[in-house]
Amino acid sequence: MKKLLMGIAAASMLFACKTPNVPQVDQPVVATIDLVDVENDKVWVSVDPDRFTTETTTFYIPKTVPGTYSTDNYGKFSENFKALDYKGNEMEVIKLDDNSWQIEDAEDLDKVIYQVNDSFDWENEGGVYSMAGTNILKDKNFLLNLHGFVGYFKDMKEEEYRLQIERPADLIPGTSLTVDRTMNSETGSSKTDIYNLDRYFEVIDNPIMYAQPDTASFMVQNMEVLLSVYSPNKVHSAKSLKPEMEKMIRAQKRFLGDINSTDKYAIIVYLSDSPGKGNAGNFGALEHHTSTVVVMPESMEAKALDKSMTDIVSHEFFHIITPLGIHSNEIHYFDYNDPKMSKHLWMYEGVTEYFANLFQVNQGLISNQEFYNRMVEKINTSKRFDDTVPFTVMSKNILTDEYKDMYYNVYQKGALIGMALDIRLRELSGGRMGILDLMKKLNEKYGKDKPFEDDNLIPVIVELTYPEIQDFFDTYVTGSTPIPYDEFFAKAGLEEKEVMKEVDYFINGQSPYITANQQTKEIVFRSDIEMNTFLKDLGIEGGDTLKSINGTEYNIENVYDLIMASQSWSEGDDITVTIKRGGEEIELEGKITTPKDMEKTYAEIQNADGDQIELRNAWLKG
Repeated sequence: MKKLLMGIAAASMLFACKTPNVPQVDQPVVATIDLVDVENDKVWVSVDPDRFTTETTTFYIPKTVPGTYSTDNYGKFSENFKALDYKGNEMEVIKLDDNSWQIEDAEDLDKVIYQVNDSFDWENEGGVYSMAGTNILKDKNFLLNLHGFVGYFKDMKEEEYRLQIERPADLIPGTSLTVDRTMNSETGSSKTDIYNLDRYFEVIDNPIMYAQPDTASFMVQNMEVLLSVYSPNKVHSAKSLKPEMEKMIRAQKRFLGDINSTDKYAIIVYLSDSPGKGNAGNFGALEHHTSTVVVMPESMEAKALDKSMTDIVSHEFFHIITPLGIHSNEIHYFDYNDPKMSKHLWMYEGVTEYFANLFQVNQGLISNQEFYNRMVEKINTSKRFDDTVPFTVMSKNILTDEYKDMYYNVYQKGALIGMALDIRLRELSGGRMGILDLMKKLNEKYGKDKPFEDDNLIPVIVELTYPEIQDFFDTYVTGSTPIPYDEFFAKAGLEEKEVMKEVDYFINGQSPYITANQQTKEIVFRSDIEMNTFLKDLGIEGGDTLKSINGTEYNIENVYDLIMASQSWSEGDDITVTIKRGGEEIELEGKITTPKDMEKTYAEIQNADGDQIELRNAWLKG
């Protein structure tokens, strides 16, 4: 049966061949994805180029794509790769590695066809971030991060593409792309959407999610924002997410001022109902020029999801400034299978993450103190990494074994570089110029169609700002000196203090109160940190092993369920926790209270002088 089914599906592509005697004028590369005849969670893809004049060609599926800064080998999700000549005969193919296939006698090549598995079904998702991954759920959901489906031929990345997607009639596309044409099948049970794109980059820069209609839209200034949601159990919807998304993006647009790089932006939201069990298991978002793909757990409470979406989507939206707007040659002419990395992750990811926090305090979405607390959390997390590694060196070599595990620091120290640079610019300009003003100047000088030379960026920044900024970069970005945060905060009238702050029940920022015993699969409360007030009041001690809460047993297999369940706990409710201590099981009973923890942070000096207050106001509200 499997062979028969495969034969039927492949046959439709085998015999849909070009007629070699009919001249083709300026034919684009035609990529077809069949979402109708799905076999064992696999879809057939064909890529049909114009005629080759070379004897040999190579077909690639990306090894790395922009925005992930990791080696993911998307070709490993493909199988049954075939090259066909104009008579439908199979040609000789040499598989060079996971992501590339060499084809001889290329002048006879009509097209290539292959099947694609989705990454969500793979163990550990094949090491791919969920937001950069793919989903194939017949007749229900297709998450098409197209770098996982569509490849390119050697030296043909700049050719025009026509993307043809055959899909069930009742599933609609969520994308910022405009469908150029839709054709109905003879039975009416399926449709084919056609998208015309200028080059291969535009293919992978425009993810599409096909699902039952669950959409919303709104206008912000002259930009249309589209929200497309897949919530398999209808726990959340586009309608429920829209108010906070609209509030956030309106605030972002006010913060950005006259920066306007797109008239349409799509937020594609995939909610996983069984994380890690044949479904998306890591969460976040991946940016594109005019859209972002968000993957989150469906079980999150509405309030928690709104907060996470605000933080995550705001980060991705700010990528319209950099690297989508301002970027180097390495980004603009990205080599998907032999990537050359830029030195400036401090800007691409760091400044973007900084803006995602700064705009919230600037627009009154969070308090000054909440903003300071967030920056302190980044300081504490960044100290887990080697603080003497020049950020430009780490960035340039981020795909190597030596530096790849430092990538998370781009969201920590990278954002702190942005913060320190912002404060220094405000200081030098008397409050008139900050890092957003700098980015606007860079956007005017470069923009999305004019990349810069990697080595020229810092000299240009110095030219656009102040000579002293060269010392800042030499010391803290290209140099190995850790940033003296006390000094920078003092410029804005802040000093270090100990305060009690609200935390989560089992996690304090990036620091969990629990860990795992890998041998027994048990959850253990850490003995190397202080417990929060809730855990202390309950009687939890470091070294205790968690057995159950309110009758539900927990271990590392379902620890995520525990974290999600705790988000819906209500103050004052009864709670019973069973632990194991010294070989004895103990039942602890108490009331749920808001967990708090003592933490060093920075707070505003009560007697700050006028210059400090003026700089602070320009920094946070300017």
